[in-house]
Amino acid sequence: MQIIKLNATDSTNTYLKDLLAETRLADYSVVIAKNQTQGKGQRGEKWLSEKGKNLTVSILKLKPKVALERQFLLNTIVSLSLIKTLEGYNVPNLAVKWPNDILSGHHKIAGILIENIIKSQHIESSVIGVGLNVNQKSFNGLPKVTSLKTILGRSLNLEELLSNLLQNIKYYFTAFENSGEELLNSKYETYLFRKDKPSTFQLPDHSLFTGIIRGVTASGKLQLQTEDALKTYGLKELSLLY
Repeated sequence: MQIIKLNATDSTNTYLKDLLAETRLADYSVVIAKNQTQGKGQRGEKWLSEKGKNLTVSILKLKPKVALERQFLLNTIVSLSLIKTLEGYNVPNLAVKWPNDILSGHHKIAGILIENIIKSQHIESSVIGVGLNVNQKSFNGLPKVTSLKTILGRSLNLEELLSNLLQNIKYYFTAFENSGEELLNSKYETYLFRKDKPSTFQLPDHSLFTGIIRGVTASGKLQLQTEDALKTYGLKELSLLY
């Protein structure tokens, strides 16, 4: 396993993908940056992070043995790995806000962005991007964002956090390879934010409706119980308001 430490880069995911295109890398190779100037989030959003305060990292998983149509399982594995890591620090009220934000209570503390390299309809490798708010205290204009330092009242060592996260990612990939996805999917749903509770959702046209989250399909779509039916929605088809 190789750990590449950068003072600054535009995006650790982009750096790792470019490096992978040029050279052979070992499984679980890591790129970590003190300063990420163009960090990427879901839906094209930027991930903003104060220099040297947070964990901004990308991890390479070679040949993850996940079928292309089941690639959301990678989000499941990484979400559970983050939660297991944070539980080790006694972070309270952990949840996964579909599809890939990690919350403590109602506040976001981490985000996941997985980019897959696909060849011949198979996932050749996965670049797992994780942004974890660790020692940053102020998030101007973002009232529903927090950090581990704010929650726990102390600073944490970023290298120790990374080591624990890597250990847990390996643990859950091994669990998947040995036991399959059913237990992982079931465990993921126990942490699903707002599951079985009436919630408000917004469609792309900004209209609102009420539904109840019942679960997530194998392809990663959100299952919602509405007044008239059980429906499924993809990532860009709605957003959860809370």
